Amino acid sequence: MSNGTAIEVQELRKNYGAVQALKDISLDIAGGQIFGLLGPNGAGKTTFIRLLIGSTKATGGSISVIGFDPMKQKSALRAEIGYMPQDPALYEDLPPWENIRFFGRAHRLENLAQRVDEVIEFVGLTERAHDPVYKFSGGMKQRVSLACALVHQPRVLLLDEPTSGIDPKLRESFWKHFRELAASGVTILVSTHQMDEAHYCDRLAILHRGSLLAEDSPNQLLWDSRAQVKIWRDGQVDKQTITNYPDQLPGVLQNYGLDKTISRIEIAEDNLEAVVLRMINEREAQQTKEAGHA
Repeated sequence: MSNGTAIEVQELRKNYGAVQALKDISLDIAGGQIFGLLGPNGAGKTTFIRLLIGSTKATGGSISVIGFDPMKQKSALRAEIGYMPQDPALYEDLPPWENIRFFGRAHRLENLAQRVDEVIEFVGLTERAHDPVYKFSGGMKQRVSLACALVHQPRVLLLDEPTSGIDPKLRESFWKHFRELAASGVTILVSTHQMDEAHYCDRLAILHRGSLLAEDSPNQLLWDSRAQVKIWRDGQVDKQTITNYPDQLPGVLQNYGLDKTISRIEIAEDNLEAVVLRMINEREAQQTKEAGHA
């Protein structure tokens, strides 16, 4: 993984009229990293990606993607990034080979035919390379869309809900591809609202209503989770809620002195979804309180 910064945003803001889609977002994303944008629909994930590719203009703040300003250096930047939109933008009457070739020609690639064959093999569509896309399932169309984003070997890959609506087996395959790309030095920014996918990322930014709630590794976010400990003793159940249970659990158990009457112990730790929902609820409660004092 590269130590350099691939994507840097400072105090990024985007308004649509009176609606604040993004509110003072600051992030540094390292090269060769899989960075996840996690949040519910409407959190600002798609807006953030559109700002990075230069398809919309920021209201305020600054953006640098591998040293380029997305608005001022749009053409130079787009030669270096791949973008996979949430809804595949494909010519459905054409087969995957022709769709990918079309995008490759836009980048004026040398050895284009060879490169098309390579990305088709990478996404596992060699046997269907010449079938019209309209015959494909949603997951297969997603694979064609990913190949189109990869054909010119981008240094940065921006993926907007890339696994939405596809089956678990294909989702696993996609993440295997993403990890291979990151290992080769490609920086990947992926947006998702599926909490179970967050564990595949090196780091996460949690967005809610345009605000950044947290930014850290999945493990560190879970480190601050809560766990409920249940201890059965003499037919009774003692319940305690603790945080950072690897540190606090020994103290809880020491209070029982390894009592021989203890017959069972259960630990139910929060998953990442519970951690994120608690962050969202705490932010909304704070905003409601502030609005009440205004």
